[in-house]
Amino acid sequence: MDYADQPTDCCSIARTVSITGDRWMMLILRDLSNGLRRFDELIGHLRIARDVLTRRLAALVDEGMVERRPYQQLGQRPRDEYRLTAKGRDFVPVLIALMHWGDQHLAGAAGPPVRLRHADCGAEIRLELRCAAGHELTPGRAVEREFNAAALDG
Repeated sequence: MDYADQPTDCCSIARTVSITGDRWMMLILRDLSNGLRRFDELIGHLRIARDVLTRRLAALVDEGMVERRPYQQLGQRPRDEYRLTAKGRDFVPVLIALMHWGDQHLAGAAGPPVRLRHADCGAEIRLELRCAAGHELTPGRAVEREFNAAALDG
């Protein structure tokens, strides 16, 4: 889907989708967050065309979500591996939210294919929506929108 003709100046969701809104971007970010780093690993896991991966990685680098880091294996030419930056790591909860939604609404009879667990204690990771005062919210309810006129105008 092409979002080029959609306005992105009035909505943070539209801005985010303009960067990450295609299938490959989400899957590349997922794989990078799961520890894949090298171009050939990504090609093999995603089964994506080389030129498509090259363009998507370049866009993520340009956006500051991914950085290139050189490496060289003995006897090989230097290459780059790809790692999430702080901006890219800040996107991981969005991926978890998408995964949670898919687990809730799209999992088959056998259940979700992957469960996320806290590495330190083994407890399953839950997705929660809370206000700054600590109240748990039901998504879509009890939410008020406060518009920032300065951000909308400028």
